[in-house]
Amino acid sequence: MNSAKKDTKVLKETKRKIRVDFERASRWQRFKLKYLNTGFLVQVIFKLFRFVILLGMCYIILNPFFSKISSSFKAIEDFSDVTVKYIPKHLSLDTYKTIIAENSYWRCVLNTGTISLACALIQTFVCSFVGYGFAKYKFKGSGILFGFVLLTMMIPPETIKYPLFLKFMEFDLFGVFELMGFGPLKLLNTKAPFIILSLTAIGLKNGLYIFMMRQFYKGVPDELEESAYIDGSSVFKTYFKIILPISIPMMITIFLFAFSWQWTDSFYTKLFYTSNTNSFVLAHFADIPPSLMAIDETHTTLYGQSVLHTCGLLIIAPLIVIYLFCQRYLIQGIERSGITG
Repeated sequence: MNSAKKDTKVLKETKRKIRVDFERASRWQRFKLKYLNTGFLVQVIFKLFRFVILLGMCYIILNPFFSKISSSFKAIEDFSDVTVKYIPKHLSLDTYKTIIAENSYWRCVLNTGTISLACALIQTFVCSFVGYGFAKYKFKGSGILFGFVLLTMMIPPETIKYPLFLKFMEFDLFGVFELMGFGPLKLLNTKAPFIILSLTAIGLKNGLYIFMMRQFYKGVPDELEESAYIDGSSVFKTYFKIILPISIPMMITIFLFAFSWQWTDSFYTKLFYTSNTNSFVLAHFADIPPSLMAIDETHTTLYGQSVLHTCGLLIIAPLIVIYLFCQRYLIQGIERSGITG
């Protein structure tokens, strides 16, 4: 104890002497002591190297976005001008106006928003309920069932493309409809396939949502439920009255994931909406309008790419607005789920 105090006292005295010597030194001597040394030069070189690496990575990541955004505001003549790189000489909104008018943008946004909102709400609640069961109740075969849930995250959706298509082309629930004389239902080009997949927790990315909710519920103390059971609450009442309210931040994250992925989904949407003539969804939105296809051949390639990029920007624009307002909830939910790396 005494030796520790003595060492601390010596260290303080040494620092005081160094500070006094530094204050008494001339300006040139201070400059040499502070900057002209090996440690300072190593720090400068390391920080400069790190800055160059980060600057190069930012350029690689952001350059495609800047080029797409700038090309969407270019006039047709800018694409044949080799001097135009990022900043257009003739600023124009004609591409946006034509795409919005001819591709029925607002109608596509409304229909896609309706599907995405319905699927996100259903999937958030269903996956939360399923995740709670896997986290808090152990039964025979639960590990195997959860393994199947994880398997849905690994299997490419293309492998079940044709079975899903055939199933909803003539949908029958275990042959009940045909037995009752109704015959199979034709559910293609309707919202029914999305709703059915969401209700059964086998929709888009549902395996990931169940896994995230399970990880969250495993961190909830068992004492909360045990105290509720002692007070006479049933399993469902405990879930809805106690567990569900504390799950709101995590459920907001699941909702944002489900809404965003359903909004930008093209696989399931194009699978169930077989025609783009009357479906009016954003999956069929990214097509070049007829009036813009009739452009001189010298502009077709570059301008056609610009039109497709503009369609992509219009599709993700609502998601960017949602992210700006909800990023705090998204980050909090990811942290609480226990998923890292």
